Amino acid sequence: MKKILLLCLTIITFSCDNDTNGNGLRNITVDFKFTHTWDGMVINDSNLTTTTVTNDNGETMTMARLRYLISRIELINANGNSYTFNGYKFTDLSDITTYDFSTNNTIIPSGTYTIKFIWGFNEEDNIDGAYPDLNSASWNWPEMLGGGYHFLQLDGMYNVDSSPSPYNFHNGTARVSTNPNVFEQNFAVIELSEEIVLSGNASIEIVMNIAEFFKNPNTWDLNVLDTPLMPNYNAQKMMQQNVQTVFSLGAVSQ
Repeated sequence: MKKILLLCLTIITFSCDNDTNGNGLRNITVDFKFTHTWDGMVINDSNLTTTTVTNDNGETMTMARLRYLISRIELINANGNSYTFNGYKFTDLSDITTYDFSTNNTIIPSGTYTIKFIWGFNEEDNIDGAYPDLNSASWNWPEMLGGGYHFLQLDGMYNVDSSPSPYNFHNGTARVSTNPNVFEQNFAVIELSEEIVLSGNASIEIVMNIAEFFKNPNTWDLNVLDTPLMPNYNAQKMMQQNVQTVFSLGAVSQ
């Protein structure tokens, strides 16, 4: 009996050591699940092109396409230590398989975290033609407008209940209107300040509210700003401002 008991204790001790780090915290993994809404109404591959919504300026809208890119997803703990997950996330709302972001089982310590990521690419990453998959997706931003890649493509019709007209709500590098040879990096740093306590392997939901692109802090008038917006410096800077409130923390499963 003593020999059997000793063997069991040895196995238990080894198992516990394998699940903790040197500070006594658990080693855990996380993944991110992205969902999309219009002021609480779920928008996904099944209803993207069939749903009619009304923006804050009172224009009825449909959405034919919505694609976007984020990069450098980070979890930052209470001590200020940052854990950055490699890669970028290209989402096409018509393809549900692109909604989630896997960290490929990257191990981090358990603890209390906040989330931070880049809307689009920062200047270091926004390299013209550098990413074959994005090139294949026709995601490139025109060289004459600064090159690199789109951050967002949102296309559809507005005033659909009266006089339907197209809009192309595309976001990327901003070309300075007073000097066409000067370009401003137009990415945004998104910080979700709500704290998340992670005690085990987790799936973290991040919610995109599409309606926020059109209302906060700039109420968007599609009758004035519909297309083309890519070479419009003021429109690009307004998009950069409005994206700050688009994302929020959803459910955390662990």
